[in-house]
Amino acid sequence: MRATVIHAPHDIRVEEVPDAAIQRPEDAVVRVLRACICGSDLWAYRGQAARRPGQRIGHEFLGVVEETGSAVSGLRVGDLVVAPFMWSDGTCAFCAEGLYTSCEHGGFWGSVGHDGGQGEAVRVPHADGTLVKLPADAATDDHLLTALLALSDVMGTGHHAALGAGVREGATVAVVGDGAVGLCGVLAAKRLGAERIIALGRHTARTDIAKLFGATDVVAERGEAAEAAVRELTGGRGAHAVIEAVGTEQSMRTAVNITRDGGAVGYVGVPHGSGTGLDLGVMFDRNITLRGGVAPVRAYIPELLVDVLDGTIDPSPVFDRAVSLEEVPGGYRAMDDRSALKVMITP
Repeated sequence: MRATVIHAPHDIRVEEVPDAAIQRPEDAVVRVLRACICGSDLWAYRGQAARRPGQRIGHEFLGVVEETGSAVSGLRVGDLVVAPFMWSDGTCAFCAEGLYTSCEHGGFWGSVGHDGGQGEAVRVPHADGTLVKLPADAATDDHLLTALLALSDVMGTGHHAALGAGVREGATVAVVGDGAVGLCGVLAAKRLGAERIIALGRHTARTDIAKLFGATDVVAERGEAAEAAVRELTGGRGAHAVIEAVGTEQSMRTAVNITRDGGAVGYVGVPHGSGTGLDLGVMFDRNITLRGGVAPVRAYIPELLVDVLDGTIDPSPVFDRAVSLEEVPGGYRAMDDRSALKVMITP
């Protein structure tokens, strides 16, 4: 089969690899209908996250079950399914608590020895605990499939950030980061009843989506200027809830500094030098809570799925470019130079 592999920084290729195949009784093989490139994939693309030459890449996909192992009981060949960005057994102590990303038998797509999502098919370990069935008729609805693809990562991650930030009805929310996760954080905050949502971003195409998703204000400044702008919009007090969706020192510092006393920061940006953006003394004095991390997307898919299916939320606008599998290297270049927000792959 054909799949995307990374050989070195800025060296993404689509190559022939061994077919996805059942290796354990708990496995399933899923033929990919939709996949995408994540902003976190760019850390490997830029050489800021180590990968072995020839390692698979990609962790967001949905598709059709083509084969199941002998121990799989909840899925059948032909089922349309979405995969969260990690696999999990669904039965360990952490899964029972809803923390699927800490599953004792879990793992990431594209890790050494495993298929990545950016290919023609994927072997799914612990299929019963990992995959979520979708309505069969969604397979023929391109728009709905695109919206459902967001459930594999960015919509659930934005929701996780909103929960971590304590978004509630009537709250003022600020969102640091105008990537797909930040935009889904805006959508999640709106879904949870936020009254005012301040989106921090300087790219008009992205802030237009933020407004579509429910942002009431846009702050284009960065650093101290952004902090001052948010303070001005909030009567000097800051936001009750702040979503941090970047992961850098500056973004974390901004998030803390625009949080209202007694408020919270929900952080989901993959940390890259963000530790020095935290001053525990400031957070202590102002009673600021910090909560977040790797989003247990598998826990959120069922409730978010209901809202996508009935049209309450539609995260599909975050996908602003579609490419074939063979065009994936160009998709990475487009996201790297920010000419694309989030690239969808249609194998």
